[in-house]
Amino acid sequence: MSSLIAFLPIRKGSQRVVKKNVRDFANIEGGLTFIKLKQLISSKKIDKIIVSTDDEKAIKIAKAFNSNKITIFVRPKHLATSSTLTDELINYVPSVIKDGIVLWTHVTSPFVDGAIYDDAISKYLDNLDSFDSLMSVTKIQKFLWNNHNALNYDRAKEKWPRTQTIEPLFEVNSGLFIADIDIYRKLKDRIGKKPMLYKINEIQAFDIDWGEDFDIAEAIWSRYGKI
Repeated sequence: MSSLIAFLPIRKGSQRVVKKNVRDFANIEGGLTFIKLKQLISSKKIDKIIVSTDDEKAIKIAKAFNSNKITIFVRPKHLATSSTLTDELINYVPSVIKDGIVLWTHVTSPFVDGAIYDDAISKYLDNLDSFDSLMSVTKIQKFLWNNHNALNYDRAKEKWPRTQTIEPLFEVNSGLFIADIDIYRKLKDRIGKKPMLYKINEIQAFDIDWGEDFDIAEAIWSRYGKI
């Protein structure tokens, strides 16, 4: 089987939450970076972890694990700005990962742990006959509108249906993406043309983007966190 390589991008200059990737989180030194590396190392199916960062503290945290699973690549400056596009970073991945299956994940998803990674990898490998990639999603089965109309139910038939009868939609979250490196090269994407939707719940999918997210995640961690 091809090697399973985790790609972990960690950018230094967070604007909305100062030093969110490396500051202490829930009294854990090294914060979200330490937690994520611990989770990835605990995975039984991940062979290698590529840390792509311009953050000296993240590098220090990664080196402290002294793990032969971890390889650090200093991110080029032009790919480490607040204006860097995800598409640009996707196009960079084949320069640091030559062969294998890529699992892209983020430190800002602290409730996606090693067991979830292993389950997602198993689902991906078991379903390659039907799907060419996998991405984590969260099911939304609520009343959704754009500026003018309901999006996921027909008000001409029923104005307020039971939510459990509404056709679900799926939000792509930041939990994980799995695809062969050839997809990155050929499609310039981290998913293929037929991705499997890997469903995780709202707590598992919780993403830290704003200051209040950081505070909420610390409170949730006391009950649900795992490293």
